[in-house]
Amino acid sequence: MKSIKTFGELTKHLAETGMRKKVAVVWAADESTQHAVEQALADGFIEATFVGCAQEIQSQDFYKTHKEHITLVEATTPDEAATAAVALVREAQADVLMKGLINTDNLLHAVLNKQTGILPKGNILTHVTVADIPAYDKLLLFTDAAVIPYPTHEQRIKQVEYAVNVCHSMGVDCPRISLIHCSEKVNEKYFPFTVGYKEIAQMANEGKLGQCIVDGPLDVKTSCCAESMSTKGICSPIEGKADALIFPDIEAGNAFYKTITLFAGAQTAGLLQGTIAPVVVSSRSDSTQSKYNSLAVAAMIAPKA
Repeated sequence: MKSIKTFGELTKHLAETGMRKKVAVVWAADESTQHAVEQALADGFIEATFVGCAQEIQSQDFYKTHKEHITLVEATTPDEAATAAVALVREAQADVLMKGLINTDNLLHAVLNKQTGILPKGNILTHVTVADIPAYDKLLLFTDAAVIPYPTHEQRIKQVEYAVNVCHSMGVDCPRISLIHCSEKVNEKYFPFTVGYKEIAQMANEGKLGQCIVDGPLDVKTSCCAESMSTKGICSPIEGKADALIFPDIEAGNAFYKTITLFAGAQTAGLLQGTIAPVVVSSRSDSTQSKYNSLAVAAMIAPKA
């Protein structure tokens, strides 16, 4: 499979496969969620199960247009809808879970329930963003901008594994994963997490993290700009061509997310990883386009239920 470099290429690829992934949408009472799902239905890469808000969905024009690819499940409250939608994923009746007009904490309560949730034992829940940045020549993945405040060494290893899996699903056979810091130097005194970076890179070198290249610490510019790396005299297998950035904490990841969308015109897709199916969890400020992009990425990486 050819590497997918833009969201446009992604949606084209999905349309060409002709395969529709099943999406369980939790309480889609907001227009942006409805419009994102409508567009994905029109583009032919999902089937939608709306859990809750049945009467509202039935009143929409898109319901009549795409009725053959829509299922309605009754729920009286957003919390009830979340529980029912998570059950659909557990029972292999849905490939993707999508948040509608429900508080994220309430949705996560259902997702993380130890008896009925969808986070397998031993996995960690983390947020992955895929960005289409006009100034970069391919999609750039990064984590974590929304879930884990200060990843432990073990959590960071899982973040790398999930990033590698997403990249593979997008056609990147051997992704370059950069472990981000403010410089290329290990600093045990002030930034002790950088000590673990070398171990993670060694694990990748030994093939323990899947087919990938991992290096760090590196800063964002040298990770994504070969000229900058050359100017600084840094020798790294990343070669200024990173496919994914692993940020040291949520503050760095979130600041990067907000910066590229505000100042660099980036389009983004965001989802949770670690669960048995991708979970599309958008923020209140995310646009319809961002939610649509997130659905497209989720449809691409989700195993068929």
